[in-house]
Amino acid sequence: MGELPGIRQLTYLNMTRQYAPLPIKSLAEEDRPREKLLQRGIDALTDAELIAILLGSGTTDKSAIQLAQEILKARGNLGALARCGVQELTHFKGVGPAKAITLVTAFELGRRKAQQQPERYKIGSSIDAARYLQPRLSDLEREVFYILCLNRNHEVIYEKELFRGGISATVIDPKLVFREAFNHVAAGIIVAHNHPSGNLKPSMADVRITQKLLEAGHHLELPVLDHLIISYRGYFSFADEGLMKRNLEAEKKEAGKPEKTA
Repeated sequence: MGELPGIRQLTYLNMTRQYAPLPIKSLAEEDRPREKLLQRGIDALTDAELIAILLGSGTTDKSAIQLAQEILKARGNLGALARCGVQELTHFKGVGPAKAITLVTAFELGRRKAQQQPERYKIGSSIDAARYLQPRLSDLEREVFYILCLNRNHEVIYEKELFRGGISATVIDPKLVFREAFNHVAAGIIVAHNHPSGNLKPSMADVRITQKLLEAGHHLELPVLDHLIISYRGYFSFADEGLMKRNLEAEKKEAGKPEKTA
């Protein structure tokens, strides 16, 4: 009877070893991410396998693939993971600053690649505009206001982030918006801002600034073609929803107000 505890302990240790996670090296060669990439091409790898290659190693109880799967599951998708900073990534056990920096750098390179255009990008619809703006705005953690200047062929000739922070009619100055347009001899402009929360519904402030820009563009004879809200969930186009029409009644009321005196 005195040997039973030792027998139980030995049996338990054997069970622990039996169900311990397998290191990547113990997997079949065709299932190891690096070997799989070489044999079958990068398209054959899952998101977790690609992240595992970047991580390089796992922990004592998780392989790099299992750690990558855990990170993806916690964040929900690649888009959400791409928005994580170094500090947030290091909250995962097994991800130190070096691994976190590698992941952040990889996602940033992807964003920069998506932003590069070999030639002038032509915008013929809100879908074209959204495809151009998504890589620039969808992963940002703070709200920014962006302008695209177009030529007569609706090609992007200039772009710039104009304002950062909460977007409101008091923050967005039409003079600065149209100064950029005139400085670059634009035939029309598209403005956009992002919603880091993912919500694509325009706020009253969004509607007011759109009307303010439409009115200024009308007087300056430089059309505002669209205003887009960008998020990781998609986009909202004011033009598609019929919201790029001037509110003439509001303009009449504003014009009829007496001038303020000091």
